[in-house]
This record gives sequence, structure tokens and C-alpha cells, in this order.
Amino acid sequence: MATLESPPDSTRQRLTDLRNGLLHLHKTLLDSESATYDHDIARITSKGQLLNLVLHDPFFAWLHELSELVVLIDEILDAKEPATAADADRLVAQARELLAPAAATGNFRKQYLEALQRDPNVVMAHAEAMKMLASLNQRRQENTE
Repeated sequence: MATLESPPDSTRQRLTDLRNGLLHLHKTLLDSESATYDHDIARITSKGQLLNLVLHDPFFAWLHELSELVVLIDEILDAKEPATAADADRLVAQARELLAPAAATGNFRKQYLEALQRDPNVVMAHAEAMKMLASLNQRRQENTE
């Protein structure tokens, strides 16, 4: 008999995979934006300077939306109550919507589309993220059948 709710371990694994995939994309975007900043604006001389720029410089502000999604996933994974399949579904859908550059509205999507057009590493990381999202949806369907 099919169940509408995934086992907690399956849901936790989906969220962990989502988090890790988004972190990989975030790192690729951060590397790309750092190189652009370093080339076009000013030399970045240390990791501390980069961290300060990422936190406070408007050039990097668009990445905060992706960072906040990863933090939200972390909070759900660390919560006392186990995450539900609905939590995972909502976060996967939120990630999918965020990473849809074809519907480029808002600052994140605009900057993301520009990064995709500028950096082949971002294109590859985007492709990996989209495969990961498709895999997470497929696993959810298999767990409910």
C-alpha cells in the first residue's frame, strides 16, 4: 500500500542532498563573482576580505537569497521535529524556482542569468543542480508509489 508520507530518513536524505547540491552551486557562483570582482573592481587579497565583501558589498548581495535558502534547509535539518516530506517538497520547489533563469525577474535571477552567460563553470554547476533537483523529485515519486 502506498504511503503519502516519506520515511523520515528518506526525507532527511532528500534535504541533505538538496543542501549539498545548492552549496556546490553557491561555491561555484562565489568563485565566479570573486574572479569578476577581482578583475573588474578591486583585488581580493584574503579570505577574510572576501567574507567581508560577501556579507556587506552590494556586488555580492544577490547571492544572499541562495545563502538564505541553504540556511533554511540547515535549520530544518537541525530542528527537534523531523522534517516532513511536505517540507522537503516545498524546499525543492523553492530551489527549482530560484534557479529558473528563463523566468529572469528579480535581482537574483537577473544576476544568475548573467553569471550563466559569462562563466562555463556556472553553466556546469547549474546543470548539476538541475539534475539533482530532478533526482530529488524522482525519489519523492518513488517513495509515494
